[in-house]
Amino acid sequence: LVTLGTEEPYRMFTSRAEYRLALRADNADQRLTHKGIALGLVGPARNKAFSDKFRALENARSLLDGLSATPNRLADHGISVNQDGVRRSARELLAYPDIDRAALAALWPQLAELEARIAEQMEIDARYSSYLKRQEADISAFRRDGALELPDDLDFAALPGLSSEVVSKLEQARPATLAAAGRISGVTPAALTALLTHVRRRDKLSA
Repeated sequence: LVTLGTEEPYRMFTSRAEYRLALRADNADQRLTHKGIALGLVGPARNKAFSDKFRALENARSLLDGLSATPNRLADHGISVNQDGVRRSARELLAYPDIDRAALAALWPQLAELEARIAEQMEIDARYSSYLKRQEADISAFRRDGALELPDDLDFAALPGLSSEVVSKLEQARPATLAAAGRISGVTPAALTALLTHVRRRDKLSA
């Protein structure tokens, strides 16, 4: 949003923000308050409120990670997971779409004692966890493969996941590498990931 510019400055697309899954309204205070404190922009009352919440979140994560059960024990409490014999922590279980804190509190009553806003944040974090891991893998792959060469004959229009705007810009610029494609205004992180995936798959087939 701040380095590539835009032809329509009055429009701010979340798709143009790098790693947008982590840039959520629910975690804005966790991401930004530390920076505000360091810059002297956060007053004592706000600082204390944030510190208290931060400690409560850390304690809740420790609690969820410390509680685990086998599939059989979970089934005894009406919680259905694959019967694979693998123990799952309470935090892992919250990532399941049909399992919430209320269901887990039947097994672990101490979860019912969590403050509502802290419990809600734990559920949100758990829901996003698998997607964030995938995004982190994409970030690592992109940083590692920035020098990856794009074939001269690459048909951008044939790649799934690219918008017509991105295809037009890539066809016009014909970037030689993935990093060069990333410097083109309007080429999103998602588009770069699609390029990386396609070229890798193509190289494997060629090999």
